[in-house]
Amino acid sequence: MLWKGRRQSDNVEDERGQGGGFNLPGGRPGQFRIPVGGRSGGGMSLSTIVILVVLYFGLKAFGIDPLQILAGGDGGLVPGGGGQITDSSGGQGGGTGAPASDEMKQFVSTVLAETEDTWTGIFQAEGLTYEDPKLVLFSGQIRSACGSASSAAGPFYCPGDRKVYLDTTFFQQLDQQFGASGDFAQAYVIAHEVGHHVQNLTGILPKFNQMRQQMGEADANHMSVQVELQADCFAGVWAHFTGQKGILEQGDMEEALNAAQQIGDDTMQKKMQGYVVPESFNHGTSQQRQTWLARGYTSGKLSDCDTFNTPI
Repeated sequence: MLWKGRRQSDNVEDERGQGGGFNLPGGRPGQFRIPVGGRSGGGMSLSTIVILVVLYFGLKAFGIDPLQILAGGDGGLVPGGGGQITDSSGGQGGGTGAPASDEMKQFVSTVLAETEDTWTGIFQAEGLTYEDPKLVLFSGQIRSACGSASSAAGPFYCPGDRKVYLDTTFFQQLDQQFGASGDFAQAYVIAHEVGHHVQNLTGILPKFNQMRQQMGEADANHMSVQVELQADCFAGVWAHFTGQKGILEQGDMEEALNAAQQIGDDTMQKKMQGYVVPESFNHGTSQQRQTWLARGYTSGKLSDCDTFNTPI
């Protein structure tokens, strides 16, 4: 990826070296974590949310505000939304952050800037305004609006404060533990989390969290897979437009597709416990993740990212 010398985002907050929070059990890479529970039935029908997701960028032409329809006017999640993150109080802990000029921060800032440019253009084409997310670099532990998390939880997006959280040592884990190396594999992780931000802005995440409260575990896991695969597809859409700028090098998409393969539910479960439990999948299989990432990359169209109305 030819990223050096390109614009860097000002929306990166470097909190590395700061303390606070609680350790969590091992999490999943690239995930928007959502607590599962409740009873089945009730809530907005799946067909309704499918229509709203697919037609979101066309509804403005008819004078309809999809954000108000989907997010209930406030765009927020119910308490606890955003994942299995321990609740906490207080501000950031003390400590000294890493140097602001290190190469990893430059890389992350550049990738984030590229996502800003791409999604700003897509939203503007529909007469909408894209709101940039913040990306927080941390080491060890961090407190977010969704509670406290440790680096063991992996990169995550918190809808409560509209921030992506990333401990960059995860990239070493991605390479050494999951066998997914390369700068574009890392860029894919960031783009996936920004994809969750797009879902939050369009009201998909708030509505999903509302519906999830009325679902049993199996149904909630299934819809979680749909949400995650759509974020993969959105990452592919970003890669499509990034490739048009001449930034991608030969083999870059192969790096991203390999990363998607390595962090599929089935591959990870087989590697970590020796067997798979399909009913527990909440991110998608390796094949599904690769398929939807490639689909977004090939078409560059959000309408092709309808994981809610397409067999996955």
